[in-house]
Amino acid sequence: MSVINISQVNKKDVIEFFQTHWGTTEMVISSGIYDCSKLEGFAFINDNKKIAGLVTYVIREDECEIISLDSMEEGKGIGTLLVQAVEEYAWQHRCTVVSLITTNDNLHALKFYQKRGYYLVEILQNAVERARAVKPEIPLIGNDGIPIRDEIRLQKLSASF
Repeated sequence: MSVINISQVNKKDVIEFFQTHWGTTEMVISSGIYDCSKLEGFAFINDNKKIAGLVTYVIREDECEIISLDSMEEGKGIGTLLVQAVEEYAWQHRCTVVSLITTNDNLHALKFYQKRGYYLVEILQNAVERARAVKPEIPLIGNDGIPIRDEIRLQKLSASF
């Protein structure tokens, strides 16, 4: 099992991963519209040579923004290893902050990132409604029956990487 650069993974496998787990490769959030299959990132490859986790990101000046993070085997440290790979890359490229956006219903992500030193820095009220104008298939109700309305931006400063 290992973390490798996404460029080392067959593009077809990356596209299939996103389509299987997200229904599409497209991510619509307040910072932009992204085709995750075309972004930089890292993959966690399991012993069967399959993608067991994937993280994508973009770098803008001195900020690295995580766009997507998926782990197929919860509680095994895959997500942590992928986030650490992004943080290391960001550090090497002189980024001063790593940020990400999640939705108000994603309590699992909020817990995951806060345990790894990320702070809630902004609530973007009704941001998901604006995203639905571009991507209407975004569900109205999310995890635990919580209406999906807002985006929450988290960040971690480079001194904490």
